[in-house]
Amino acid sequence: MGLHAVSYKDQMGASSSAIFLPFVSLVVLVSWATSSSIHENFLQCLSLNSNHTTPISNVLYTPKNLSYSAILESTIENLRFSSSATPKPLLILTPLHVSHIQAAVICSKKYGMNIRVRSGGHDYEGLSYVSEIPFIIIDLVELRSINISIEDGTAWVEAGATVGEVYYRIAQKSRTYGFPAGSCPTVGVGGHFSGGGYGTLMRKYGLSADNIIDAYIVVSDGRVLNRESMGEDLFWAIRGGGGASFGIILSWKIKLVPVPPIVTVFTVGRTLEQGALKVFLKWQQVGSRLQEDIFIGATFGAVSGSQEGERTIEVSFKSLFLGNTSQLLSLMKKSFPELGLEAKDCLEMSWIESVLYYTDLSGEPVNVLLNRIPQFKNYFKAKSDYVQEPISETGLQGVWKMLYQEEAGIMILSPYGGRMNEISETEVPFPHRKGNLYKIQYLVSWDEEGDRVSQKRINWIRKLYAYMAPYVSKFPRAAYLNYRDLDLGINKLKGNTSYAQASIWGIKYFSCNFNRLVHVKTKVDPSNFFRNEQSIPSLSPWWKN
Repeated sequence: MGLHAVSYKDQMGASSSAIFLPFVSLVVLVSWATSSSIHENFLQCLSLNSNHTTPISNVLYTPKNLSYSAILESTIENLRFSSSATPKPLLILTPLHVSHIQAAVICSKKYGMNIRVRSGGHDYEGLSYVSEIPFIIIDLVELRSINISIEDGTAWVEAGATVGEVYYRIAQKSRTYGFPAGSCPTVGVGGHFSGGGYGTLMRKYGLSADNIIDAYIVVSDGRVLNRESMGEDLFWAIRGGGGASFGIILSWKIKLVPVPPIVTVFTVGRTLEQGALKVFLKWQQVGSRLQEDIFIGATFGAVSGSQEGERTIEVSFKSLFLGNTSQLLSLMKKSFPELGLEAKDCLEMSWIESVLYYTDLSGEPVNVLLNRIPQFKNYFKAKSDYVQEPISETGLQGVWKMLYQEEAGIMILSPYGGRMNEISETEVPFPHRKGNLYKIQYLVSWDEEGDRVSQKRINWIRKLYAYMAPYVSKFPRAAYLNYRDLDLGINKLKGNTSYAQASIWGIKYFSCNFNRLVHVKTKVDPSNFFRNEQSIPSLSPWWKN
């Protein structure tokens, strides 16, 4: 079903010559519905440029196909981008082969179509499947093969695979290997790895992007490149700079990381009445300084109090420790006694079982990780921040006040330190390394349809974000690319986006790495073909800025 990464080598020779096309200027965008000739010519172009035994027409879906809506909706997690008013793609392509993708790139460029690439559908602002200009979706759902090599501790993973599928396939081969990536199993690796990718192994092994050793990508002229042929600049850019700005990621070669046969997890909640404030103040001091084998995240939220109708704040601490309970208790007694951790709070298990634990799937068979349908489909808005100095008690009291106003709002805090402190901020485009105590994800979700309820919830999270300004990173106020937030600024989709305009949001995601990303983009995609509301802009001389 999927094309193994090794066979891309056979494509590279042909794609760099026979499939190479010079830049074709973008034609004036014409409505698909009112121009049947463009429609027919585009489809003919796809057939002519695809050389797989399965005709590309077999994996194309237009609004006339009965399966179109089901495929479009299948992996949309954020229902904000699933309404009747949401712009829909002119067609959806579910490629079975790299030549299908090459054809889509060549023909979309020729006929002025915007491409959106979806591997999991978890883009927080829907950019992998929504566009305000005529577009097609390349859905990589059929390209998800995973080849594990325990002998050298590596794996080739196609971009349509999910994080859960990667974890499952690793566990099939070994109890003592893992990979540092996220806790949501239905996230696609194409976007997750290219934006950084963090999880409970971050303090021990860094990000997903820090553990990528090769990749295959289709660039804007239709060529297929690997690390050697793309060069170190582009290879650097796609590991944390967002692959969608530079091309279509086909597969990643990842370096597996050792994990012990037994790990320990715990979840301990403390309300304000149970001393949550004191415990959290200490967590701010020690969370990023503990030994790298332990990750203790914290979550804030308003919950029901002990009295009917009463509300209070609960801070929940959830941890993965790469060792046994005895070792963990010794560590906590020495470094974080304020939490009051006891043996009864701790659970020992294998690393793959800890994946299920963190995904709230404890007790389920491990193959539940192969389920590609999102666990939760609702409406939500998220934002992010980085904290470099402990937030004061006064500042936290203001946070509690804001959380009381929105029962569906939470803050998820992930500690840094450990390996994250040891990697240079320029090693990959992801710059958020030394000096950060923890990252914050602000999240509010709701089930009700309608603009009024959506705007109310979005206004609340924006107010919370504004309140937090004095307590988080500054110059720039940093943000995490994989928590995409269009409030930070957007590009022009029609016409040119200047360096200055793009840097408004780009500096927040990439800090000092933004300038290098722009220069890489200019070199590999001078026509700015791969573009979205927050893609790296091209600064080619003729592309006036």
